[in-house]
Amino acid sequence: MVTMPSHPQVVKFGVFEVDLQAGEIRKVGVRQKLASQPFQVLQVLLEHPREIVTREELRERLWPGNTFVDYELALKKAVNRLREILGDSAGSPRFIETVPRRGYRFLGAVEAAERSVAVPVIAASPTGMKIPWTLTASLALALLAALLLGFNFDKLRTRIFAKTRSLEIRSIAVLPLENLSRNSEQEYFADGMTDVLITNLAQIGSLKVISRTSSMQYKQTKKPLAEIARELNVDAVIEGTVQRSGDRVRITAQLIDAANDRHLWAKSYDREIKDVLQLENDVAREITLRIGPVKVPPPAQPALLHEVPSEAYENYLRGRYRWNERSEKGLRAGIGHFQKAIELDPLYAQPYAGLADSYIMLANWGFLPASEGYPNAEAAARKALELDDQLAESQASLAYATLLYDWDWAGAESRFRRAIELNPNYATAHHYYSVFLMAAGRHSEAEQEIERARGLDPLSRIINSVVGWIYYEGRNYDKALEECQRTVEMDPNYPPSLLDLGSVYLAKGEYEKAIAQFERARALAGDTETDLSYVAQAYASAGSKAKARNILSDLEKSSEAKFVSPWEYALIYDALGDKNQALASLEKAADQHVGWVVLIAVDP
Repeated sequence: MVTMPSHPQVVKFGVFEVDLQAGEIRKVGVRQKLASQPFQVLQVLLEHPREIVTREELRERLWPGNTFVDYELALKKAVNRLREILGDSAGSPRFIETVPRRGYRFLGAVEAAERSVAVPVIAASPTGMKIPWTLTASLALALLAALLLGFNFDKLRTRIFAKTRSLEIRSIAVLPLENLSRNSEQEYFADGMTDVLITNLAQIGSLKVISRTSSMQYKQTKKPLAEIARELNVDAVIEGTVQRSGDRVRITAQLIDAANDRHLWAKSYDREIKDVLQLENDVAREITLRIGPVKVPPPAQPALLHEVPSEAYENYLRGRYRWNERSEKGLRAGIGHFQKAIELDPLYAQPYAGLADSYIMLANWGFLPASEGYPNAEAAARKALELDDQLAESQASLAYATLLYDWDWAGAESRFRRAIELNPNYATAHHYYSVFLMAAGRHSEAEQEIERARGLDPLSRIINSVVGWIYYEGRNYDKALEECQRTVEMDPNYPPSLLDLGSVYLAKGEYEKAIAQFERARALAGDTETDLSYVAQAYASAGSKAKARNILSDLEKSSEAKFVSPWEYALIYDALGDKNQALASLEKAADQHVGWVVLIAVDP
């Protein structure tokens, strides 16, 4: 085997840089501890990227002649150590692939790089992250380029400078950033940074960006990137890490052509926490410059980037983390964090948007009276828009609240369209708008809109659940059944999808199947008023009216201590055939502006 020349040379793949002369490997400028034998294995593999290097070739290179050593065991240990350094795995390799019974193959794209001075990792103090910037020198690159151009040793020049195929990226997914802080309490921070990066990239109208709900399904996954890309139907993925210590934060991001596992770009950023908004803007903008023919937004002017106190920003991230749980406990805890963020910085728009979303969910699920939930949501959304009228989240939340509480159909539709114009990748805006279209009886438009939402957030349980709901409201029960069963298969323990499936069975007259789904949802959710209402409706429809009336009686008793929506009573009375009581309850629901009254014209 021909070896790589011994003159100075530096090559790069992903966030790693290998100094072949110094025998060093660096990750975003930080030297990694690697013994001689693993480094020699890496060097041989880098000489022949994407080619199989046999065990025999490696033995001759590392243990020539009659060297007495159990080279199979030594080679295995060397490769395992390399994978540990590279964050790789044998099961889903990104860099080093094991070729059974033959040898190994290096999968990454290798390119020339300028030599940088490796910096050691300095233990972070309680007040700051002490990670120096990487220092670079252009002389090494010039020398390397001259040597490579002059001598094409072992075709290395051709391999490194070969023109890669053109890749046009039209869709992308941001995988959950890995928390390197070794502190589980900082998970919210890494997840929050992932959220913001998704939000910033989603502003590019010509680029499809997968929503957070679907991306987060791959947190700590071992799936190969190509498989993830196929499941999400995207051209490329972004992955990276976040390290927070005191008042400093470091982000490392990589852009990868997922189909070929080819690194297109990587960079590390080190800033103070107070500059995190500018940092997020910089990361998103630099990625857009690397992904081809998309309309890149202009860089944000520093004066326009509101400087948010770090504690306020942390509370906003914690609030969104809890909001995404979608439980009453999580929503109420999220509201507390949003309010704390606002207390610390009254000019910070995003926490007001978070408040609006939280109050809408509390009212929709019957955890708050409509008269308390929706007005609070409207006030918070309007305040957010007063501070930043470009927030698509606030436009969508205000549109939804004004539809459900004010019955302002024209105003709501105008705001939905504005939200989608501001951020075409905001799946929740498409989701909310599809409910508007469904309630307006525009079923074909509603189906198209919810499919747009699903395309942006294919693994979202709630969006998939609403797909079935929309077909149900359109009386297409066979299609509704198909979609609801699909959603239940995604997560058999998600109560909303069980309720939707049960409703379809109920509409088709399959009462026992409906009861089974409703009872399962009730057991999982813990006897919420909504679940009890569905169970009572199913028993009444099946002829078990005594059971239905017992549940009705229980609801009336519980209403003495907590809010029970008159909408739930109306549905039970209707199933019991008591039309007068059903109409009386509907009138109460209308007087209280219960959100789902907007469905009266279309609900089966």
